[in-house]
Amino acid sequence: MKARYRTLRWALFGAVVFGLPARTLPQVDPNVVDVVCLDAGHGGKDPGNLGTGRFKTTEKHVAFNVTKLVGKYIQENLPGVKVVYTREDDRFIELKERCNIANKAKADVFISIHCNANAKHEPHGAETYFMGLHKTEANMRTAMQENASILLEDGHDLKYDGYDPKDPESMIALSLRQNVFMDQSAMLSAAVQEQFRDRAGRSDRGVKQAGFLVISYTTMPAILIELGFLTNADEEDYMQSTKGQEHLASAIYRAFKSYKATIESKGAQVAVAPLPERPDTVTPEKEEKGADQPRDNGVRFKVQIVTSSKRIDLKPKNFNGLEGVQEMKGNDLWKYTVGDERTLEDARALQRTCREKGFEGCFIVAFKEGARIDLQQAVTLARQP
Repeated sequence: MKARYRTLRWALFGAVVFGLPARTLPQVDPNVVDVVCLDAGHGGKDPGNLGTGRFKTTEKHVAFNVTKLVGKYIQENLPGVKVVYTREDDRFIELKERCNIANKAKADVFISIHCNANAKHEPHGAETYFMGLHKTEANMRTAMQENASILLEDGHDLKYDGYDPKDPESMIALSLRQNVFMDQSAMLSAAVQEQFRDRAGRSDRGVKQAGFLVISYTTMPAILIELGFLTNADEEDYMQSTKGQEHLASAIYRAFKSYKATIESKGAQVAVAPLPERPDTVTPEKEEKGADQPRDNGVRFKVQIVTSSKRIDLKPKNFNGLEGVQEMKGNDLWKYTVGDERTLEDARALQRTCREKGFEGCFIVAFKEGARIDLQQAVTLARQP
């Protein structure tokens, strides 16, 4: 029965992401979180960052120890959850293979655990990333640093579609991945940071977005955690200690537990109201000639500006003056979007406007006939002649 359920759940995923005919699939509830893939960053010939150099222990060891503790806490306290590890010893695992392990296990969540580094010794604190465009140079540097592991892989240029971790332009192509799971990934990221701050007493550097290869090829919500800076002597001491590792692992476990409870009690499907008809902005004569009008494939792009646990009154003053804000609810959260664009280019222009209004973390989401779809699929459909 369990195997049949999982087959149906992934069939539904295929219907959403790849456009398979969902009407032929049975109605099942996909909102069960019972398989988690835990990824200890680096390993083997890839030590990760070396910290201050005062210890022989490196990022790969700290990440491994914390990851195994997270798995231990989950298995002891959530017996119905299966824990899958990308590595269970000190070995080198290619980044794409880590994703493959999670995908083959049909994991519901992917959590990759790392330690941060900086050329300066002052930076400190924990931060959690989910997939998306890096919005600051610091985010980009962090992603490039973690992605550099592929240089140790044979034939990496072919495996990762020509991606070059030293080239900032290579990051752009990654920004369209994982969009269909962005809300769930953001929710889990926020839960992790809350636990780090409130229960482990760590400095909170916030939830961020950047292009990490290790979470870009997964077919489930995925996050990457930077536990702290090994290049900061105080944080290095803390992360080297048994007590510190236990605190960090406990915080991640509690965040996962909270996320699981929310998804399973409220449902992970985003309830989207039917999209309103797009106003006709051209005269019949121009429309008849087809002047610069993209073909309408039923695809619409919107910009999500706010995710809130509480409902917000749809008044422009509550959204920094933005008009036409729409709301939808899912994952026990209220999500607010603007726009109803036919092309990705128009959506990006609107996104720039939203950022100018103060919504730095806004991102583009896509719909087809009122149902949310993967952004890459939407771009392909919108560009079809």
